[in-house]
Amino acid sequence: MYRKEIKVVDCTIRDGGLMNNWQFSDEFVKAVYDSLVEAGVDYMEIGYLSSESAFSRDVVGPWKFCDNKDLKRIVGENKTSLKLSAMADIGRIDLKDIPQAKDSLLDMIRVACYVHQVDKAIALAEHCMDKGYETTINLMAVSKVNETELDEALSDIAKSRVPVFYVVDSFGSLYSEHIEHLARKYRKALPGKEIGIHAHNNMQLAMGNTVTAIVENCNYLDATILGMGRGAGNCPLEILIAFLKNPKYRLLPILDVIQNHVAPLQKDIDWGYHIPYLITGAMNEHPRSAIAWMNSEEKHDLVKFMKSMHDYELLD
Repeated sequence: MYRKEIKVVDCTIRDGGLMNNWQFSDEFVKAVYDSLVEAGVDYMEIGYLSSESAFSRDVVGPWKFCDNKDLKRIVGENKTSLKLSAMADIGRIDLKDIPQAKDSLLDMIRVACYVHQVDKAIALAEHCMDKGYETTINLMAVSKVNETELDEALSDIAKSRVPVFYVVDSFGSLYSEHIEHLARKYRKALPGKEIGIHAHNNMQLAMGNTVTAIVENCNYLDATILGMGRGAGNCPLEILIAFLKNPKYRLLPILDVIQNHVAPLQKDIDWGYHIPYLITGAMNEHPRSAIAWMNSEEKHDLVKFMKSMHDYELLD
């Protein structure tokens, strides 16, 4: 089962921050960081790289920006094997706000895009490479992309210098057969590049789909502690580490941070398996409607939510 090429990427703070506007305490972020160092995880995606012209600090926390001063407060000089990553969205980061890698504690910048933005994603990723960063491109909402669009995107990616391209199940709607098809398609179209998997858990398939991706030679594996992430959350890091049976990874530090920091946070942040997220996943829809429902006084009226989604589908 052991494959030395596998890299585990923890996205707890970045994806989990979508549920609380990245308003984590320093104590929490440091506890996650320390646990990942002890666990031997390869990358920690500590947040987003964004420009302040795009977001207000009155609304979002520091991990929407990942300034070096904030990173230093958590990780010091990070003289460990754990690499730090941040995600950059197209249109939300000015090139001038991306420092040279030698002046940053970040090691990798992952560029997130939709299929119509692939050309811009390549330009941004290659700009980051020129500044000294590792990069990936994460094509979001691939479950909504038709084959012709995907073929065109893959052709552009193949011509680029970007070394890693991700299968991203943004809506938690894909089955193992879809992951198998996409992974094989990506590998055939992108010889010499690595493939990654980022799975959401709307239908409780994130771990199973990650296993399928592993079988299909995807080597960059995203996960979050206790599955914390937007809506239904992600592939749980603790399950992935237990599954990999790789002596480089240690489960105990992750269990410790779950017990003392992450599980208690569920009293305030309602991520994980809930029927509204199942419904949006099954319908291949963005979970924003389910998140809004879960924050409403009607959160327990599952039948009404299902009916509202069918009305939405008819109007869409």
